[in-house]
Amino acid sequence: MAWVVDTSILLDIRQNDPQFGPAAAECLVRYLPEGLVLCPVTYIELAPEFAGDSALQEEFFRRVGVQWFEPWIRQDTERAFHLWADHVAKKRSGHAGKRPVADVFIEAFAQRFQGLITRNTKHFSTVELVIP
Repeated sequence: MAWVVDTSILLDIRQNDPQFGPAAAECLVRYLPEGLVLCPVTYIELAPEFAGDSALQEEFFRRVGVQWFEPWIRQDTERAFHLWADHVAKKRSGHAGKRPVADVFIEAFAQRFQGLITRNTKHFSTVELVIP
């Protein structure tokens, strides 16, 4: 079963980050045989990195071995709905801080797969995480 690749991992590789880039690239190579997929939200989040050039972005995905065309389905929406409701309830009771809604979508999407490859672990609690 495939792994979902978080935005941070792809940015580390794309920007050739000296601290995180090599480990991120090695991690994707290690998990490539199981399959690497992208949440549609990550596709959107990465648009500025490629100056809105989808052809350039998709070529990058091909080079790193990430499938970017996995569809968002109703089940993802239902899971995101519950994750966001739970987060807001915890935040209102003082038991949670800020959380980008994009991370809620990515986590909900990742629940359908093996888990999530990320280095931003604080916002993801319902999926198995791989940290490069």
